[in-house]
Amino acid sequence: MVARLVIAAPSSGAGKTTVATGLMAAFAGRGLAVSPHKVGPDYIDPGYHALATGRPGRNLDAYMCGTGLIAPLFEHGARGCDLAVVEGVMGLYDGAADQGELASTAQVSKLLRAPVVLVVDASSQSRSVAALVHGFASWDPEVRIGGVILNKVATDRHEHLLREALGESGVPVLGVLRRAPAVATPSRHLGLVPVAERQAAAVEAVAAQAEQVRAGCDMEALLALARSAPDLRTEAWSPETAGRPQAGGPVLPARPAPRVAVAGGAAFTFSYAEHAELLTAAGAEVVAFDPLRDEALPEGTSGLVIGGGFPEMYGGELSANEPLRKAVAALAATGAPVAAECAGLLYLARSLDGSPMCGVLDADARMSERLTLGYRDAVAVNDSVLAPAGARMRGHEFHRTVIEPGAGALAAWGLRQPERRVEGFVQGGVHASYVHTHWAGAPEVAARFVERCAGGPVA
Repeated sequence: MVARLVIAAPSSGAGKTTVATGLMAAFAGRGLAVSPHKVGPDYIDPGYHALATGRPGRNLDAYMCGTGLIAPLFEHGARGCDLAVVEGVMGLYDGAADQGELASTAQVSKLLRAPVVLVVDASSQSRSVAALVHGFASWDPEVRIGGVILNKVATDRHEHLLREALGESGVPVLGVLRRAPAVATPSRHLGLVPVAERQAAAVEAVAAQAEQVRAGCDMEALLALARSAPDLRTEAWSPETAGRPQAGGPVLPARPAPRVAVAGGAAFTFSYAEHAELLTAAGAEVVAFDPLRDEALPEGTSGLVIGGGFPEMYGGELSANEPLRKAVAALAATGAPVAAECAGLLYLARSLDGSPMCGVLDADARMSERLTLGYRDAVAVNDSVLAPAGARMRGHEFHRTVIEPGAGALAAWGLRQPERRVEGFVQGGVHASYVHTHWAGAPEVAARFVERCAGGPVA
C-alpha cells in the first residue's frame, strides 16, 4: 500500500501547485521516495513535480483514460514509493464540461480512496473561511477532506481569526502559509513557464516551496493522514501487457527494434511518460532529440513523434535550424510514420508566424488571441499510422494558435464538441493534429505506430 494525499482547492489560483510541489520536495528531502501525480491533462505542473521528486510526473485523467484506469495507472507510477502526492485540477468538484463529476479531483480522490487536503486562499476572508470549508467538506460525503492548508495569510492576527473560525468546522488546520514571492512561478498564455525553459530558476523556486511548506505545515500530521488511506486492491497498469495483442491474434515475427525519435528540449516539453513506455514495450528503441540544438535526426530513425510545447516562443530558433527542418521533411517524404500533436503540428507546417518551418504540410500557423481549450471526443476520419478509420479516442485541445487550413484533404479527426468539425492532417505516414491524446487509454495506438516503423530504418 502506498500512502497518499490529494491536494485540492475550492478554485484555480489558490496555490495547489505551490503546496503540492512543496510537499513533494519536502518529503523527498526527508529521504522518502515520493511519487508525483497530477489530475487532468496538464503537462506543465508534472515537470515541477519531477524536479521536486526525481521521478516522472504522471497524469491521472479520467476523461482521456477512463475511470477504470485511474487506480492502475496510479499504482504503476507509485510502485516502490513511500508516499504519493496528487495535485488536483481547477476546483475540487470541477471536471469535464457537462459530464457531472467526470475527470474532477473529487472523482479521482474517490477512485484512489485518498484523503484530500484543501488549500484555501485566505487572503480576503476571516470567519467566512469556516463556511467555505464546511461546504466543500459536506458536499459529497464520499470525498474525505482530512484537513486544510491556509495560503496567503497576511499576519499573526489574521491567522488567529482563521484558526478560531475553523475550530468549529471539524476540519483540522494542517498548515498556514504566508505570502512569499520567492515561491512564485511565472506564467504566460498557456499557464506556468515549463521547467525546461527556466531550469536554474525552477530549482530555486522548488527549494523555496519546500522550505515554506516545512516551516508552515504540520508534516507529521500530513504524513499520518496519507498513511490512513486504505489499500486500493488493484493491479498496477503495465505498458507490456496493455499493448499486447489479444489472445488468438497474429504472432508477429521477431525483428530489429525500430528507432523512434521523440522531440524534446525547451520547445517540445509536453509528453506523457506512458507514451515512451508503450513505444518501448511495443518493441521500439526510443531516442530523444532537441529541434533547437540537433541538426540531424538520430541515426537510423524509422519513425518520429513530435508532441506539444511552445514552438511559438522559439519560432526564430526552430526556423534557423534549417538542416533539421530539411531532415524532418525528407523523412516525412519517404512515408515514414510521423505523429505530431499541437506543437508538432505547427512545426510540420509551412510557416509559423511568418518563420519557415518544416514545410511537410501545406498550411501556415500563427498566434491568436483566442484560447482553444477543452476535452474532445474524436473519431478517426481516415486510416493513419495511429488509428484505422472509425476508431474513437478521447483527447484534449489547449492552444492559442490557429493553422490555415485547419484540415488537410485527408483530415485526422472528426470532433463532436463543442461544435462538429474535422481537423488535422493525414498525409502519407504523417498524422498531425491539435488534439493531445493519452495513449494509456488506447495502447493499440503505440503498437500500431511501432508496427508501421518496423520495416527498418529509412533515415
